[in-house]
Amino acid sequence: MVLKSAKLRLHLLASRTHKWLAIIIGAQLLLWFASGALMSFLPIDRVHGDHLVDRKAAAPLPRGSTFAPPSAIVGAADAPIEAITYRMWLGRPVAEVATAKGTRLFDAATGQALPAPTAREAEEIARLAWRGGARPAAKVERIERASPEYRGTLPAWRVAFADLDSTRVFVAADTGRISAVRTGTWRLYDFFWGLHIMDWTNHENFNTPWLLAFAIGGLALWLGGAVLLYMRWPKTRRRNIVIEA
Repeated sequence: MVLKSAKLRLHLLASRTHKWLAIIIGAQLLLWFASGALMSFLPIDRVHGDHLVDRKAAAPLPRGSTFAPPSAIVGAADAPIEAITYRMWLGRPVAEVATAKGTRLFDAATGQALPAPTAREAEEIARLAWRGGARPAAKVERIERASPEYRGTLPAWRVAFADLDSTRVFVAADTGRISAVRTGTWRLYDFFWGLHIMDWTNHENFNTPWLLAFAIGGLALWLGGAVLLYMRWPKTRRRNIVIEA
């Protein structure tokens, strides 16, 4: 009798625990499934804004170009050089020089340091990469701090186009490269990503205590259901068969 009473109390405890876990964890499970389905549905190239901005387009260096010797760039740099990359930038060959103090642009022909890209040059870079049809109006703003919308190289220029997708093109203020593109599709994706990883502020921390707690809660929900299933499973009773001689 005591054993039956203990089993009954265990059954009630498991049933109540499972019910409350199902209510609490179930809401987040719904968000996980819904956000995961939506993020899988959205094409990643539209999320990246590739249909509006061609950030990978690069003009080849002209044949027969005469560049300044690396020693001239080394002498103009004010820090030890880690790497030099030659490329075209706004119709002219430049040397992108990475040093311990950061990255700067140099004139590839003379070896002289170039001034940092201006707001006008940032807008020109964004417009050269624009592939969204009509040329919309744009507003350029300098970004000094990271935000949920942009966590790339700082400082940067934000070129905000007045198109239907509210496209934002971020141009690094040191290299003049397009470092990020943000569109309405990206913002929708990022919103559901924040719900998915339970980082509602920065949308980047995959190891939040909330995520860990709900993941463990989901495991406990399954274990509780398994215990209840075992306790409620119908047991086959053996029947005594009497054979008369």
